[in-house]
Amino acid sequence: MVTPEPFAPLLIKFGAEVEILPKHVLAKAVADGTFTSAYGVNSDPEKVIGSGPYRLKECKPAQYTRLERNPYYFAVDKKGQRLPYFDTVVFTVVPNMNAISLRFLSGESDAHDRVYPHEYEHFKDEAKKGKFTVLEPGTGLEMNFFWFNQNTNFNAKTGKPIVAPAKLKWFRDVKFRQACSYAVDRESIIKSVYAGRGVPAYSYGTPGNVKWFNPDTQKFPYDVDKAKALLKEIGIEKHNGNDFATDADGNPIEFVLNTNTGNESREKTAVLVAHDLQELGFKVTFQPIEFNTLITKINDTRDYECILMGLAPTSTDPSGGLNVVKSDGYTHQWFPRQPTPSTDWETRLDYLMDEQNKTMDYAARKKIYDEVQAILAEQQPMIFTVTPMYYAAIRSDVGNVRPSALTYYRGTWNLEELYYKK
Repeated sequence: MVTPEPFAPLLIKFGAEVEILPKHVLAKAVADGTFTSAYGVNSDPEKVIGSGPYRLKECKPAQYTRLERNPYYFAVDKKGQRLPYFDTVVFTVVPNMNAISLRFLSGESDAHDRVYPHEYEHFKDEAKKGKFTVLEPGTGLEMNFFWFNQNTNFNAKTGKPIVAPAKLKWFRDVKFRQACSYAVDRESIIKSVYAGRGVPAYSYGTPGNVKWFNPDTQKFPYDVDKAKALLKEIGIEKHNGNDFATDADGNPIEFVLNTNTGNESREKTAVLVAHDLQELGFKVTFQPIEFNTLITKINDTRDYECILMGLAPTSTDPSGGLNVVKSDGYTHQWFPRQPTPSTDWETRLDYLMDEQNKTMDYAARKKIYDEVQAILAEQQPMIFTVTPMYYAAIRSDVGNVRPSALTYYRGTWNLEELYYKK
């Protein structure tokens, strides 16, 4: 493989993120433009070809997916036995996370890759019966944050600004964003939402990404007085004995905070964040909405003011954040797909992300990426809240379990190596 210029994340990208697909099966679909629909829930399992340890046996939408051992998988163990060990693996579909936990605790499933921090004590108590083990892989890559809409564009249909000019002025002021960050009581979120099992977050990246995390970025510990002082510097405070804050032009500081329904920890966090911001004299209306509707607001209409969500990267490499950090990225949440950077600091971020991508020396590349994290911490376009600790659970008689916090499949990421001890 030859690249047109040095490409530092080559092994990460083509070893894990870019799938190998069968040309002899899919070339025709590429040629006639039907590639994106070539595989679907109604596809004949025998025609779904992959190179992994398992192949598709049966798919029942909204019920389960059954996999069978791929006899042609390349890997073997130290004794020469071809992997995987399990002949069959079934992924079942259930309505929500609570149902997944109940099914596992009742013995109806063998592994549970996402035990929430608030469930930890209950799972530990149940594990004493000896039927399963609670895994503690540690701090993961999950980043939870809220952001303000900094989009300077106009609505194509109405011709009106996407964000009201007065609000856009607040949202694009770094002192406003920093004040909001100081106002967030992260320790309360850790205690109330994550049962004390989490760490405060202030910038892009988490301590779980040991190789690339920059621990020396600017911090914003809970300090309401400092938050109010910053706001006062830009003309935002309570005037004339009012109970609410206004800007220098007399506009009350009010906005709607959205998050998605169906995510208990996210909704609880949003309630606490709204309360913290109200302590500054802001009028914050918390409005949880259905997930797909929220995604439409973010990606299509851009019709929102403030959103609380999260990201869980699948790669530890800095290149995994290109779409988020660069100004033309689709998930540059606060102002996506900019034709040219709208601020000097975004221009710098674009340069740094391109530079780290072609810097082969780790120490030099780490220094570049440290600056990326430092800029995002200072500017606070995404106001980070808490990174939770990760937990999972698996049957006690399963061998070769090596839990990892760097993947959604915390206990089963190495599924081809797992086996029953008896």
